[in-house]
Amino acid sequence: MIEHHFQCPYCWQDISVLLDPSIPKQTYIEDCEVCCNPIRFEVQFKGQDLIGFEVGQMD
Repeated sequence: MIEHHFQCPYCWQDISVLLDPSIPKQTYIEDCEVCCNPIRFEVQFKGQDLIGFEVGQMD
């Protein structure tokens, strides 16, 4: 697991998430640990390297 820091798209707090590099392409929803709003994650790995990370608000 790799820890990655980012800013919540709702409350703008800096938070961290644990990412699993064993899954090359991931899309999932997780609630912000500060404001509890649902965040959409799109994550991409190449081997153990994080090559894409995008978060956004739910539509």
